[in-house]
Amino acid sequence: MTDTILARIRAELPSMIETRRHLHRHPELSFQEFETSAFIKQRLDALGISWRSVAGTGVVAHIGSGDRCVALRADIDALPMHEETGLPYASTMPGVMHACGHDMHTTMLLAAAAVLKEQESSLGGVVKLLFQPGEELTPGGASMMIADGALQDPVPSMVFGQHVYPDAPIGELGFVAGPMMAAADELYWTITGFGAHAAQPHQGRDPIMAATGLVHHLQTLITKRKNPLDAGVITVTSIHGGTATNIIPDMVEMKGTLRSFNQEWREQAWAFIEEQSVAYATLHGCEAKIEIRKGYPPLVNSEHAVAFARSVATGLSLATTDFEPKMWAEDFAFYTQVAPSCFWTLGVRPDGLDRMPGLHNPRFAPSEEAMMTGAALMVCVATMALETT
Repeated sequence: MTDTILARIRAELPSMIETRRHLHRHPELSFQEFETSAFIKQRLDALGISWRSVAGTGVVAHIGSGDRCVALRADIDALPMHEETGLPYASTMPGVMHACGHDMHTTMLLAAAAVLKEQESSLGGVVKLLFQPGEELTPGGASMMIADGALQDPVPSMVFGQHVYPDAPIGELGFVAGPMMAAADELYWTITGFGAHAAQPHQGRDPIMAATGLVHHLQTLITKRKNPLDAGVITVTSIHGGTATNIIPDMVEMKGTLRSFNQEWREQAWAFIEEQSVAYATLHGCEAKIEIRKGYPPLVNSEHAVAFARSVATGLSLATTDFEPKMWAEDFAFYTQVAPSCFWTLGVRPDGLDRMPGLHNPRFAPSEEAMMTGAALMVCVATMALETT
């Protein structure tokens, strides 16, 4: 059976390339994926697969019947950035690009759907297809899909997903059980002082001094308020304030991110950031307001689901490796909270390159050949999981 599936997926590659390039030319931002959603529905209609709309632009589809169920997920949104690949199928949408590979994720799930539909009569249950919007934008489309009942009627025993990975060669699959990606929270500060002439700083309250000092002070959250054995990072990524060389401004705005795996420490960090931001600004005679937008939880893979998916990949003679957890964030994490799940990485670095522009880079250009591996593994984990669960 696996040889047949692999051969079928290889035959599907030209169609996958055509589909992927269409999606790449027409990227859409998070929760605005109207044309992408319509395209997916048209493909599902052509395959005779029933579907329904969820979470606005999301689509959930079913193949097969019965009480047993597994789910396969692909995210469909793009990023707000201008493409610089120079490819003939580059984005036609100014300032929008599939620089995270979601066009490939969607294509692989559509290809898997085509093969699974051909085997529908022999499936041991239902394969649920999750075409999810808004992975790139808090609160995340996954949470909205779940709230809209995408994992109900029937409830999947396992959920599988994947992400293209430019640090690995074509087709290499990366697996890790337990924590894989971090929780991510967005931080927004407004520090208000009192403007003055730069030559008379004593007549004002300098929010720039308060802001720059606070950046350094917040690092004590990592060095002194966290168990060194737990992973965590706080990074200030934006500071804006002032208009001229001779003016102390009234206000400075900052942005940053908090990343963590440990939920208890994460909650302690929220309190510390707010408390210390206010206290440190007060030392400079300023006032600080902090908004913490609580984002995705940590992505924690099920040991059972990972062992299963990796055994399927090994049985297909696909290259596998251990994936080193990253402080990235991914809203697939919401699925891992409600069902045993496995999220793996798929190498897409073209042959002959030791390195390539990475994710979220305007020159990101993954190898399309890798889609055969990702689509084949999705088909096989779904069919085999229904046989064994």
